[in-house]
Amino acid sequence: METLEFQAEARQLLQLMVHSIYSNKDIFLRELISNASDALDKLRLATLQDGLEADATDLHIELAADKEARTLTVRDNGIGMTRDEVVELIGTIAKSGTAELLAKLREAKESPELIGQFGVGFYSTFMVADKVELVTRKAGTEGHGTRWESGGEGTFTIDDAPDAPVGTTVTVHLRPTDEEDALYDYTDDWKIREIVKKYSDFIAFPIKMGDDTLNSMKALWARPRSEVSDEEYHEFYRHISHDWSEPLEIINMKAEGTFEYEALLFLPSRAPHDLFQRDSRHGLQLYVKRVFIMDDSRELIPDYLRFVKGVVDAADLSLNISREILQQDRHIQMIRRRLVKKVLSTIKDLRNNNAEKYATFWREFGRALKEGLLNDQDNQKAILDVSTFASTAGTEPTTLAAYIERMKEGQEEIYYLTGDSRSQVENSPHMEAFQQQGYEVLILTDPVDEIWVEAVPDYDGKKLQSIARGSVDLPKDKEEPEPEGDFAPLLTFLKEQLTEQIKDVRLSHRLISSPACLVSDTDDITPALEKMYRAMGQEGPRVKRILELNPGHPLVSGLRTAFEERADDPALPETAELLYGTALLAEGGDLEDPARFAKLLAERLAKTV
Repeated sequence: METLEFQAEARQLLQLMVHSIYSNKDIFLRELISNASDALDKLRLATLQDGLEADATDLHIELAADKEARTLTVRDNGIGMTRDEVVELIGTIAKSGTAELLAKLREAKESPELIGQFGVGFYSTFMVADKVELVTRKAGTEGHGTRWESGGEGTFTIDDAPDAPVGTTVTVHLRPTDEEDALYDYTDDWKIREIVKKYSDFIAFPIKMGDDTLNSMKALWARPRSEVSDEEYHEFYRHISHDWSEPLEIINMKAEGTFEYEALLFLPSRAPHDLFQRDSRHGLQLYVKRVFIMDDSRELIPDYLRFVKGVVDAADLSLNISREILQQDRHIQMIRRRLVKKVLSTIKDLRNNNAEKYATFWREFGRALKEGLLNDQDNQKAILDVSTFASTAGTEPTTLAAYIERMKEGQEEIYYLTGDSRSQVENSPHMEAFQQQGYEVLILTDPVDEIWVEAVPDYDGKKLQSIARGSVDLPKDKEEPEPEGDFAPLLTFLKEQLTEQIKDVRLSHRLISSPACLVSDTDDITPALEKMYRAMGQEGPRVKRILELNPGHPLVSGLRTAFEERADDPALPETAELLYGTALLAEGGDLEDPARFAKLLAERLAKTV
């Protein structure tokens, strides 16, 4: 026998479970049954796809309660585990985001189910147990099994189990009953049946206790919507998603004819912790004629809809289909196209008919959905149709269609500005003329916004135009004099002084109260996009921008006068640096030499006091 220590994070999680304040302790049995079901699926898959020689004819889960010994046993004849797998899967929490999990568990007084999201639902047994024993043997391996045991403190023991059958047996040594603490007697026949019926009725394998099968084993996706309660759907969603909250929307699909399939999909009500992590698990579960074939099938749903959970059951696929074959299968591609259209139409229905649900969806998943604008040309218009964006027109987000309806007479473009936050965008110098003349501007603050606007040329014939790129031609006061000639020498001087930083200097029609701003040329990438590419290791030549001056600002007109009167003044080049630096800071940019800028500014300020 060997005694090993739990990983630090696992120890903290166990302590939360051992000293549990959570009221819903029943879910420990749901998690054990869910793990057993996964083990049975894996064994059946291994016999179908990997040629594993194992008996998969009578896959089932057994429950056994012993009132005198106060134990509850959950046994399956599934794939089992090796000794190394036991140590790795139970002794450590290998997933990223563990700190976030622990923080949320400490906050969520009613939600121990959250641990299922991190694949460590087994730990919930310590809400009800003084000690847990696990005996397991991996199918297809020679030799003995493994026995694991722990009281939920800092260590566990592991030993050989020579006579262990293939599969896994978990024996929970129950604490004394304390109904005031929601710690019920889990050896009671009625309590076990109640939990199985509530949480695990749809499990595809028989859950047996004595001579009785406790679950119906009916596939929810094969039953008419009218025959399934919302609670049954919610429990099934929790089973496949390991999310303790209720789904935002349920989507049923059924296709008959040349290629038949059924689908049951869910829109979650909140984003998972790993939605934007590269190694996150996502995709739909694939069944063939009610037989589980594959988990996390990414071939069935595009990455930008990776938050969608659910099941697809196809009638005409081979039971031993591989991921490689799935990528090329025309039936799978057809299903994928139809699922995408159904999901997008469901989101559109939410936007049109349920503002509260849509607001929740967009807050949680809008950023991911917009990724589809980059790589799903076929559905680009449909994605834009269901998208909403912050705008200077008010505090509520707007659709592009509504923006177009509000466009001023003669306006031909949809104006937008990207930035890190709404306040930064609203206070940008680029906004000044647009705000003064009442032109609406979309406020785009998600990182993906910098990229998708490059991939979308227009919406309903209206071009998307950044107000920080190219020249703008807003209507001007006809009596306003054109000062270009008066400023020509100064523009030439500034261009020479700032030649390392900028490509050109010109007078601006977009500035009202700021002295200067920086704009990108029409076909150049933006600084934010350039920064993103560099962060991804794609170094390229630095893109210079255009410095625009406000001829009506006292600083700019004063600088013109100073240059006319004393062109050789050594302070003028420093003023040019300060002018450029303030324009860069005003848009949230980074100075190349902050210390020099601060020194020049301090010297100028000292002369004014």
